[in-house]
Amino acid sequence: MLMTVMEIREPGGPEVLQLAQRPVPACGAGEVLVQVAAAGVNRPDVQQRKGLYPPPAGVTDIPGLDIAGVVAAVGPDVAWPRPGDAVCALVAGGGYAEYCVAPAAQCMPLPRGFTFAQAATLPEVFFTAWNNVIWLGRLAEGETLLVQGGTSGVGLAAMQIGKQLRGATVLATSSSAAKRAVCLEMGADAVVDYREADWPEQLRALTGGRGVDVILDGQGGDYTPLELGLLAPDGRLVLIASHRAPKAEISTREIYLRRLTLTGSTLRARPVAYKARIARELVEQVWPLLAAGRIRTHICGAYPLAGAAAAHAVLDANQQVGKLLLTVSALADTLPEPPA
Repeated sequence: MLMTVMEIREPGGPEVLQLAQRPVPACGAGEVLVQVAAAGVNRPDVQQRKGLYPPPAGVTDIPGLDIAGVVAAVGPDVAWPRPGDAVCALVAGGGYAEYCVAPAAQCMPLPRGFTFAQAATLPEVFFTAWNNVIWLGRLAEGETLLVQGGTSGVGLAAMQIGKQLRGATVLATSSSAAKRAVCLEMGADAVVDYREADWPEQLRALTGGRGVDVILDGQGGDYTPLELGLLAPDGRLVLIASHRAPKAEISTREIYLRRLTLTGSTLRARPVAYKARIARELVEQVWPLLAAGRIRTHICGAYPLAGAAAAHAVLDANQQVGKLLLTVSALADTLPEPPA
């Protein structure tokens, strides 16, 4: 049986994405096969398209890290989910396709009231925000969180997690008045324009000179020493990408004198057991807030599978606010059937 997929012909711009036919994959032990209704479009997909972020060994070359759909088949040892269940899932690849294999432990039920399209916006950004803000950043009750690039999907998730689950003072940076307005609407207490040369001084002033406790940053490069300087004593800087540059010159003396932590992560190659723990914590702590409307997802645009190149062009131009989607089947904008 064949399925339609979007594959990367060669490293390059959005035009290298092309439709193709491939066999429907089979699920093995601990896995499920999902008929995809919608898939998220993420910046790591862009990096993979450019040849900068290859999939881990043994993972399909089809891009796509989060999906929502209906379980079509399960491995012999899988107790949940079962065929017919509606799920969203974090995957290491394969989301830009009509069918995708996912580890059962990384599958989650759809939050109550969410369509498949809305649910497809959740896994990659909330897994990433939880891993980096809660686990690595150790954001504690009442601390101050700074999110660089607040209107990215991860940024919006991180700001809301910090505000709703830790009562944090949330600061953010963004490049336009419209984007700054979205940050404020989604829970930021203050937002500054990172294009202004004195953005670090503006942020420090907002903390009364104390500095911030946790910074989530995907820029790296020359921002890194500035961010270390913004941290309060015992502060934590968590890097999730290096879009400005892969290297930075920093003061190690500053780190030990003020007891700072500089850390970072990628999630794609982490073992299933690690990501399964995040999935459980998200369902327990974040999913009820999504169902209640206290945490929200923001869809920037939805494209058919054949329109993946157009979605990538939006990311390349840094025009997105929140998440971009691929609607893979007619189920995308529907609510799942209630469990039997």
